[in-house]
Amino acid sequence: MFKGHPKGLYALALANTGERFGYYTMLAIFVLFLQAKFGLTATAAGQFYGIFLAAVYFMPILGGFIADKFWGFGKTVVTGILVMFAGYLLLFTQKDATGGMAFTMMIAALLCIAIGTGLFKGNLQVMVGNLYDDAKYAAKRDGGFSLFYMAINIGSMFAPTTATAVTNIFLGKSGLTYDANIPSLAHQFLDGTITPDGMSRLETLASAQSSFSGDMTAFCSNYIDSLSEAYSYGFGIACISLILSIAIYFGFRKSFKHVDVRKGEKKQDEAVVELTPKQTKDRIIALCLVFAVVIFFWMAFQQAGLTLTYFARDYTSSVATGWTRIGFDVFTLAMIAVGVYALFGVFQSDTKKGKILSGLILAACAAGVWYKAANVDKLVCLLPQIFQHFNPFFVVALTPVSMALFGALAKKGKEPSAPRKIALGMLVAALGYCVMAAASFGLPSPKELSETGGVSNILVSPNWLISTYLVLTFGELLLSPMGISFVSKVAPPKLKGLMMGLWFGATAIGNYLTSVISSIWNTGLSLVMIWGVLIILCVVSAVFMFSMMKRLENATSEC
Repeated sequence: MFKGHPKGLYALALANTGERFGYYTMLAIFVLFLQAKFGLTATAAGQFYGIFLAAVYFMPILGGFIADKFWGFGKTVVTGILVMFAGYLLLFTQKDATGGMAFTMMIAALLCIAIGTGLFKGNLQVMVGNLYDDAKYAAKRDGGFSLFYMAINIGSMFAPTTATAVTNIFLGKSGLTYDANIPSLAHQFLDGTITPDGMSRLETLASAQSSFSGDMTAFCSNYIDSLSEAYSYGFGIACISLILSIAIYFGFRKSFKHVDVRKGEKKQDEAVVELTPKQTKDRIIALCLVFAVVIFFWMAFQQAGLTLTYFARDYTSSVATGWTRIGFDVFTLAMIAVGVYALFGVFQSDTKKGKILSGLILAACAAGVWYKAANVDKLVCLLPQIFQHFNPFFVVALTPVSMALFGALAKKGKEPSAPRKIALGMLVAALGYCVMAAASFGLPSPKELSETGGVSNILVSPNWLISTYLVLTFGELLLSPMGISFVSKVAPPKLKGLMMGLWFGATAIGNYLTSVISSIWNTGLSLVMIWGVLIILCVVSAVFMFSMMKRLENATSEC
């Protein structure tokens, strides 16, 4: 699995791991922060979420252009890290500001994060692709991007737990505990819009908090301020993670320095690839067709930080029992993931020593999981953002399964092409929202909940969301790493940075369109109808992709 890849892959992957850890720590609590700090509605918070994600993924177009024409990939990547650091630092320091100043600082911070990510993300991935332009690594390209994608998700996996821990620590310092009902009800009380039923519920919840003194105005203001500050400390984690990323990047730069191409240069021993105008046109058209389809995948997938988080907060049980509860301990999940790799090592190691070592690691992981399961509390309290660690966990744990499956198919000459994998990924994404639709039968609509300012009286098992994340992860593994690999392979050599930027541009449009779902969240539509919109879009996109398959596969075969 790890054999035969260039050393530079691991250095670039780990540098990206640190950056993604900080980003997803911030993103896990972003919409919750917007609603807690500024009292935004679900629709308004969704608009901010969509615009921000669109900016984050649109900016790589600019970053790719700058790298292609002016700075080269390495200098652009480093500049991006520095700009991102400034953004996260500004987002952290806005905790001491209030009113319009806090809002202005937040906007400035988000702009810096978007620009910095645009300079960093796409160009780092172009360098990964350049490593596989070497003929001796070319056959490993798809596997290399799968490993790179897995490393990204290692950082993402620990992010929600970190955000949750920081939230609990700093709320606890104010004598408070998290309750999903309180922020909305507190804002309604301070705004004078709370209903009698909502007031009764707020009084009950406030009296359960140890710091409640009987002054409801003081309590509501203190709870909102304390929760917002706790979220801000979560944003500060991203600053630390970026320091780690830049240290890894410069510490191991020697292993990938040869693919850091600047304007007018070519890699050592690289043959100049000249394409005919028709070949260039065919490749660009094929890429644009893929870009058009993945828009709708990201529209569906990025609901994780938006409507799926709303669902976790408002419709899902806030406690886990039985075997489910061990899934909410990220260190247990990490041991399970390591155990999966060790299991593959038992069968794939070339030496007896390697097999024995893998077996010992597998046994240690199994013992650790058993110990954690035996000693974890019988009831585990959940914060809504914690569900977001399941997707990266599944990516990390299932990557070796995916690589083994496609490796076996490749040996038989039956491995699906990258475009075909992308089309299948769209169908799997549709299946993921079928799970959500099944979970939502009989639940009140979001509008019905907003009118009472609280959480549903009917709460579903956390297993529904966990299952949804599992299915969506299968779709992601088929689409995202394969899409990045496809772009790095098919893009005309002189337009690699720009084409990778356009991949992120399509992702940006999809991320913005996440706000379409939040905009219909409180319109009175049932949850089943809301998820149905995503199901239909994914199925239609898959059908379109299959209809264009011959053209797409021809473009791939020419590379």
